[in-house]
Amino acid sequence: MNQSPQSTQGGIMARIGKREIGLPVTLFCVAALVLGFGLLAGEVMEGDTMGFDTRVARFFRPHGATGPIGPDWLHEMARDVTSLGSMFVLCFLIAAVAGYLLLVRKRGAAALVVGSILGGTVISFGLKLLFNRPRPEIPGGIQVFTASFPSSHAMLSAVTYLTLGALMTRVAVGARLKAYFMGLAVFLTVLVGTSRVYVGVHYATDVLAGWCVGSAWAVLCWVAALRLQRRGKVEPPGLGAAEAGITA
Repeated sequence: MNQSPQSTQGGIMARIGKREIGLPVTLFCVAALVLGFGLLAGEVMEGDTMGFDTRVARFFRPHGATGPIGPDWLHEMARDVTSLGSMFVLCFLIAAVAGYLLLVRKRGAAALVVGSILGGTVISFGLKLLFNRPRPEIPGGIQVFTASFPSSHAMLSAVTYLTLGALMTRVAVGARLKAYFMGLAVFLTVLVGTSRVYVGVHYATDVLAGWCVGSAWAVLCWVAALRLQRRGKVEPPGLGAAEAGITA
């Protein structure tokens, strides 16, 4: 059945309206995340978060305990979970995704995925050098050699898994599948960050800061990808544009 010109025009206006509303809302979320990081960083540098950090650390590892709460199998499982945010695992995952995108001739999309992770890595280590917060002095923790604030595991897992989750929403059909993929991405991000506090290598505020910056960077990269797509610089504009998780 052919659609009337009025209905077609109404559909176009509705999509334009969503774009006009979606971009400011998205940028507001990014600004809120960056502001949250800034406020948190200020409190951390002044030492006002140590009470909160200590309470969270003692929840997972009571005073005088030689290890975190829970049985030995939980300790080992936490070490396995925290490795999901390691540079090796994330780089392997991104290389696999980029390889697939290159094979299906989506070179622009592959470059954006790799660029988002490389950019996130530079930001993460730049912030670590800037704030240079010492690691928690907790016996029995995993040995690490970089500064504590913000957590690079929390930040880069947010960048990687949220970016990949957003990519999956473009090929998913239906709201349930889209919600499933994004929910899984958020779950993995939260799990990796929480494991860093559990194994004793980060303060809770390190992880919260990493989530703020990582989420903001992932959203910015996704907005850039959608805008480049509409200009035909990532893939033909009509392919999956209606399936995008963020309208920019």
